[in-house]
Amino acid sequence: MTKGQIEAKISEAISKFEIEQMGRGPDKIRTIIFQDLIIVRLTGFLSTSEKSLAQNKEGVELIKKVRTALFENAQELLIETIKSVIDVEIISTYSDVSTKTGEKIIVIVADRDIEEDLKNDAK
Repeated sequence: MTKGQIEAKISEAISKFEIEQMGRGPDKIRTIIFQDLIIVRLTGFLSTSEKSLAQNKEGVELIKKVRTALFENAQELLIETIKSVIDVEIISTYSDVSTKTGEKIIVIVADRDIEEDLKNDAK
């Protein structure tokens, strides 16, 4: 598979993961592989209720706490989701949401330089 194909498959798998584990999928998702990092940017993932809650500081804090807890609880499944697409070991995962922009960023750190592996495989 090419880098673009892997990125597209990861986006598809993460979108499915978001629907199944977080209750709602994103309107748009983009994955970028950069060396040993897999960066996933989701937009339009907040529910109508979350958008309403985000109107004040307490609501924003609640959304962040709930989303963080959901992500932490499903972290092993996320790792398995990534590994089903690309054969890498995952060192760590990070996630944050912006209630202002309706974006979520997921960063996954792999055990090796994926781009380098793809270049070597192409030779």
